[in-house]
Amino acid sequence: MRSAFIATIAALAALALPGPARAACPSDEAVARLAEAQVSGGTAPAYTGLSMGEGECARRKLIQLLTARWGAPIGYKAAATGEAVQRNFGLTAPVWGALFADAVSVRDGAELEIGATLQGVAVESDLLVRVRDEGINTAGRDHVAILRHLDQVIPYIELPRRGVSGQLDGPGLVAIDASSRLGVVGAPIPVEANEDFAARLARMAVAFGDGTRELAREQGSALMGHPLNVIPWLVEDLAREGLRLRAGDIVSLGGFAPSVPAQPGRTYTLRYEGLGPAPVAVSVRFR
Repeated sequence: MRSAFIATIAALAALALPGPARAACPSDEAVARLAEAQVSGGTAPAYTGLSMGEGECARRKLIQLLTARWGAPIGYKAAATGEAVQRNFGLTAPVWGALFADAVSVRDGAELEIGATLQGVAVESDLLVRVRDEGINTAGRDHVAILRHLDQVIPYIELPRRGVSGQLDGPGLVAIDASSRLGVVGAPIPVEANEDFAARLARMAVAFGDGTRELAREQGSALMGHPLNVIPWLVEDLAREGLRLRAGDIVSLGGFAPSVPAQPGRTYTLRYEGLGPAPVAVSVRFR
């Protein structure tokens, strides 16, 4: 079964891939092993010594293989949008991965078992937005202009899973689709396309705890100086691959603080203070 799966997805990866001229890539077989690990909850060896171009090439292959199993991506995940996370991976700029439906499949208050497919899952404070229309691709950098092309802000605990053993650097993070896997969504908040809403996004406090203590507290501005600054960066980086944001796409804006390993018996709660008249929260428990 294992060898048949690897052979099938390796054959798919050999098909022509969209985008600009290719750098050298990890082998089809290596990407196939990673795809199998992502699907089954297993672990593959981490890539080492990749250039950023090689990491991007591996990401294209991996996304194609995961699409064959999970369906088309529903949007994008921006990763390393905070300086602390960039330092962890030796990066000087964010990176992105594709989001699949599982990334928004868990609802606020859910209880999850850390079984075979969730071994090694982590917990991270995040935030989603939903794209209203394709005008987002030409909205530029003005925050209110960007808000006009978004219709929801969604509380979000990301549950990333690397699926690899060994140390990861920036290109290695890109190659594994930025650890995209699962996530917990709260009640959507309608976007207000005005200066006040934009200001609240930047100055809100983002508090993350595990039921025993507060693990991190950051401002919205921890993401590239303002959460909405992630959007023009992503638009430009996707354009290098011949991609663009589309109506209905979900965008994960990135982690406000480094992720922590999920622990059985803990309830993780993410609270946004100052975004609305009362704090907004989303939580998940593990057993």
